[in-house]
Amino acid sequence: MASAALNEQLASLVDSMYQEGLLDEQFQQLQSLQDESNPCFVMEVVTLFCDDAERIFTELDRIMSQPVIEFQQVDSYIHQLKGSSSSVGAQNVKLACVQFRHSLEENDSEGCLRALNMVKREYLHLRGKLETMLQLEQRIQAYDKQKK
Repeated sequence: MASAALNEQLASLVDSMYQEGLLDEQFQQLQSLQDESNPCFVMEVVTLFCDDAERIFTELDRIMSQPVIEFQQVDSYIHQLKGSSSSVGAQNVKLACVQFRHSLEENDSEGCLRALNMVKREYLHLRGKLETMLQLEQRIQAYDKQKK
């Protein structure tokens, strides 16, 4: 598949992610920072975001499975996830974290479990699309290297 077609496919995917509300203008800021001197910038930031989110979910699952939930600890992790979601433009994940924090304010264990599931669903949906995006970026870069 030619580079132009791959670029068109990538642009279409990213556009659909904006239309779905998965991404916001912060993601455009990330993209604007990528250039020829750092062609993998977006891939690196997205990968770090996903790695961080996976680590946070592991910790949240551990904390939420305890007989007594440490709500302050949960809040700290959700705050981290909200911040990293904001920095990459993961709009729906960020909004789900905001909702989660409302349940935390109430010290509502059941609400927190539901909120955690919602955050995970939003994240997994986004991650699937981001993985497709990264694969397209890799194919474009490999094609461009072959051309040179």
